[in-house]
Amino acid sequence: MANTILTPSWITLEALRVLKNQLNFTKKVNRQYSKEFGIEGKKIGDTLQVRKPPRYIGRRGPALQVEDITQSSVPVVINQQYGCDINFTSKDRELSIERFSEDIIKPAVATIANMIDSDGTLLYKDIAANVGTPGVTPVALLTYLNAGVALDNASAPMDGKRYVCITPQMQATIVDALKGLFQSSEQIKQQYEKGKMGIAAGFDWYMDQNIQTHLSGVQGGTPLIDGAGQTGSSINVKGFTAAAALRLKKGDLVTFAGSSQVNLQSRNSIGTLQPFTVTADFSSDSAGKGALQISPPLIAAGQMQTVSASPADGASIVVAFTTAQTSPQGLAFHRDAFTFACVDLEVPRGVDMGTRIMDPDLNISMRMVRAYDINQDKYPCRLDVLGGWATLRQELACRISA
Repeated sequence: MANTILTPSWITLEALRVLKNQLNFTKKVNRQYSKEFGIEGKKIGDTLQVRKPPRYIGRRGPALQVEDITQSSVPVVINQQYGCDINFTSKDRELSIERFSEDIIKPAVATIANMIDSDGTLLYKDIAANVGTPGVTPVALLTYLNAGVALDNASAPMDGKRYVCITPQMQATIVDALKGLFQSSEQIKQQYEKGKMGIAAGFDWYMDQNIQTHLSGVQGGTPLIDGAGQTGSSINVKGFTAAAALRLKKGDLVTFAGSSQVNLQSRNSIGTLQPFTVTADFSSDSAGKGALQISPPLIAAGQMQTVSASPADGASIVVAFTTAQTSPQGLAFHRDAFTFACVDLEVPRGVDMGTRIMDPDLNISMRMVRAYDINQDKYPCRLDVLGGWATLRQELACRISA
């Protein structure tokens, strides 16, 4: 009997449902900005500037001390069109809904889901806070507790929206190490039956096969700060091997002697060096010098202070990774650390069929367009998602090296 309800709308709805089930990392990030794009009569183009909250120093005593309102913003750019194109025959259309989803839809949508999720986990390169030892899979809960400390020091909200995304090996290691320590019978059941941590150490835990592995630069020499009193996102350095080689890669982690981390609200020193992530590939010049691009910016005073003091001339630079080292980079984060924004694609005319559906929970819009090939009795079909990733507040996330 012909399947009379296998319509384009159903196909798109089923594809969106499968996509939703596949997105472990994407489901946990901020998704509220999708609605800002494509508003009828109020189109903003492909970029939305998301304002970050201002920070104030405050005062002690009765004397009025008015502070400037210093606002910054992060661009969310819609710059990726994810898709998968398939062919199905008239015979395929006669399959049951379950068979059609299993045989046709799931493999295609899994491809889209992995591309979206993989791009999201690449945002680890924007994150400076880090715990764990590169090359060593964490076996102690303390590593993950320290990730929570990093979020606490950044004043991340404790509102039940903190998450951990780790590799299959990281999950297997920590579940095995802690399998006898949980009091909740439901948590223990999940560990044994599903190999999942559930909720622990202040985080909701998820395994994600798309967690990225970082490859560090080829280091050389003894890197040092080149000039005292430097601030900002570009720091002059020296002491690298005198050759034009790629010494540090985007996503490498560094600390500067003498620049301690401060609590972002109290601005009191935490007692450990402030970590910085390298935001652009760095190559030393013929003298072993260059300008190193970092995040967060090095700011020693004021509303946006990030460190206790600027490093001295000749202060040592320590790189978290050894030369050309690979290290999986799990993520502990609050929902507002990252965002994925998505917009509606136009449904074209002059085709066999076309439809578009928005998932109300994820704010992900998927379009399906179908044509007909009379020569082969096939239905070329394309599935598309248009969106873009951004790191909103890098201080609300922490990398977990393995």
